[in-house]
Amino acid sequence: MDGKTLRLEEEELRTQDPTFWEDAKKAEAQMKIVKDLKKWIELYNELHAATQELLLAYEYAKEGVLEEDEVDEAYDKALTQLEQLEFRNMLRQEADRLGCVLKINSGAGGTESQDWASMLMRMYMRWAEANQYKITLNNLQDGDEAGIKTVTMQLEGDYAYGYLKGENGVHRLVRVSPYNAQGKRMTSFASVFVAPLVDDTIEIDVNPADYTWDTFRSGGAGGQNVNKVETGVRLRYNYKDPDTGETREILIENTESRSQMDNRENAMRLLRSMLYDLALQKRMEEQQKIEAGKKKIEWGSQIRSYVFDDRRVKDHRTNHQTSDVNGVMDGKIDEFIKAYLMAFAREEDRK
Repeated sequence: MDGKTLRLEEEELRTQDPTFWEDAKKAEAQMKIVKDLKKWIELYNELHAATQELLLAYEYAKEGVLEEDEVDEAYDKALTQLEQLEFRNMLRQEADRLGCVLKINSGAGGTESQDWASMLMRMYMRWAEANQYKITLNNLQDGDEAGIKTVTMQLEGDYAYGYLKGENGVHRLVRVSPYNAQGKRMTSFASVFVAPLVDDTIEIDVNPADYTWDTFRSGGAGGQNVNKVETGVRLRYNYKDPDTGETREILIENTESRSQMDNRENAMRLLRSMLYDLALQKRMEEQQKIEAGKKKIEWGSQIRSYVFDDRRVKDHRTNHQTSDVNGVMDGKIDEFIKAYLMAFAREEDRK
């Protein structure tokens, strides 16, 4: 903390330069550094105060001034703050501080899988709301009878990517299906892809010669624009792998706004986010790229199983599990996030 406090003083001195705001992007990046350091110091001071309160409570309890349950309360408070600070300390990668783009695709299996994809969408939205992240739906395609085929969401706020990067993979549901007349137990799959959401401080070059635009009529209920004006946009980008030279298409659809211009701007931001993620993966010397996580949605490739009848949710990478199925589906996934970071954050630091 002494080092962070000293660095904060140095970084704040830079903001007092009379020419500081002449370069807006550079100034914004500097203010983020200052804000992050202040947050660390604030959290540390809160924890320090909580531990001092605990020590005092312990002394008062020995003297008979406080009850034992009051000491327990002070202990729980200090322990929670300590764990939160340790949790944040695991998020050290360059992209961890960013918001994220989260995409959910239903697997094979029709209505059952599409319903499962919508349940996952609700789970992540409830988690985001509980953590006060701004949620934007960029592209939502309804299922044939129920649920959704696909959705792309933006979660804006500090460390959304750092917390959710471990959700990338295939999620498996086992339940007695309400869509099966015989009441059989069925297995469904949906895939989740997570990429960091770039901000204005990150430079990503996009060659205009490598992308094209299509427009289409946005579907949905209500509104004079719906199905009359082509406000939906489809961005096609030819991505060339810098190592192999192979080219593949990145396709992004955006129907968030009734303004075609706004949809174009956001689609371009999503493209920049994906390109940043690809560059990030290269830099970390990982073999997979963002699309490489698109394993065939079937047995053997899932990262987590949700077994409703047995009241069990289990992560196959960390072996962390819980019987609180309803809580998990209501967005209480922090224990799974923490278990993943505990297991893999240090491994990332070594790369």
